[in-house]
Amino acid sequence: MELDYLATVLLSSLASASILLIATIGLAVVFGLMGVINLAHGEFLMIGAYAALTTTKLGIPYILSIPVAVLITMAIGAVVEILVIRRLYGRIFDTMLATWGISMAFLQLAVLIFGTVTPGIGMPQYNFQIGDYSLAGYPILMIGVAALMMAFVYFLMTKTVYGMKARASIQEPEMARAIGIQSARVNTMTFAIGCGLAGFAGAVLLPIVPATPSMGSVFVIKAFLTVVVAGPVTLTGSALAAIGLGGGASVTASFLTSVAGDAFFFLITATLLWLYPLGISAKWRWKM
Repeated sequence: MELDYLATVLLSSLASASILLIATIGLAVVFGLMGVINLAHGEFLMIGAYAALTTTKLGIPYILSIPVAVLITMAIGAVVEILVIRRLYGRIFDTMLATWGISMAFLQLAVLIFGTVTPGIGMPQYNFQIGDYSLAGYPILMIGVAALMMAFVYFLMTKTVYGMKARASIQEPEMARAIGIQSARVNTMTFAIGCGLAGFAGAVLLPIVPATPSMGSVFVIKAFLTVVVAGPVTLTGSALAAIGLGGGASVTASFLTSVAGDAFFFLITATLLWLYPLGISAKWRWKM
């Protein structure tokens, strides 16, 4: 086997794993910090994509449409937390049912507003050359984007006052209130940040995955399984799970078929959950 081809496959697989991680981080933040399984995560990703697409059509440069999409999804996430999620903390099945209903409402609303088919914005035309093989440059760029997202979330949650308040509000809510932390406001911000990260994913992946009402379903199942496999150390666990599952599936698809790649993903997921029912990070000492 040619080394150039092998390097191309590995780099492409790392890019696929990075795309999965980008789509997963927002879900990992909400689930890891708040214990909320947000089944509307895919729809927030879809909202971010449509927000970026709409602002781009209005003449705003694509790069500037990404923060607009983040702000819009954060605002919608804050409203959802205040009206629905706040009343359901500690009731995981009720939260799942509520967010599932919200996801269906957002999906139908997108169909009514945008229709079922939406033109994309096109992928930037630059390539990454390895010997005789060429890779689209934009998916390779997602490796760096995923790394920056990881660094941002880690810094936000461990090195800022907000991060300390967020963890205290979830881990010891009564003590947090006793020392003056407004837990309700902090929880709203945490949920909004998770939704904003989903919106960022939808916007930054728009050139790769065109905006459609059902685009969230492309990612949400694999993102949810990645978070479950990751376990309690959601950030680093999700990164490792995304690289192992997403990258492994991409390598398998490169040598066999896309169906074989999906089969690899779900087979390895089932095996890991059988071996580590609480997730691969359950016994790690590092808790972030």
